[in-house]
Amino acid sequence: MGRRFRGESHHKVDTKGRVSIPASFRRVLEAADPNWKSGENPELVIVYGDHRRNYLECYTMEAIEEVDAKIDALPRGGMERKMLQRLFHGQSFPTNVDETGRLVLPAKLRQKIGLDKEAFFIAAGDTFQIWKPETYEEEELAKTEEWLDELPDDFDPMAFLDAAGGA
Repeated sequence: MGRRFRGESHHKVDTKGRVSIPASFRRVLEAADPNWKSGENPELVIVYGDHRRNYLECYTMEAIEEVDAKIDALPRGGMERKMLQRLFHGQSFPTNVDETGRLVLPAKLRQKIGLDKEAFFIAAGDTFQIWKPETYEEEELAKTEEWLDELPDDFDPMAFLDAAGGA
């Protein structure tokens, strides 16, 4: 398993849909792109999904290849495979980081999540998400707070890792 995305940040979006990617995120994209060479621009895949998804999920090339392999392992013609292909192949946008460390987000993607002047980036392991800041605060952050409020005050989240097992 390679490097992971870590952290969160806000970035301005210009009228052409260009937004800077956090520098640490660019390093992960480079490390997880088997075709990347120094001086070139790393590739990634942005999955935008259907109407229920209100953020953009950005996959490294290694992460999307792992997803593709799992989809390919499903039986051809099965509904699960068809739906996953639609989500990860059809409702996605392959792109690359430009020479100045920015993503150019097409109008269709910006409109889908209501992105205007500012984008909120948040790490999610081998992917990162791009949100409209207000949507993230109103929906995702609210869900997290609600979930945490149901746990005892002295609950240690590390207990989830113990339950996961593994190495």
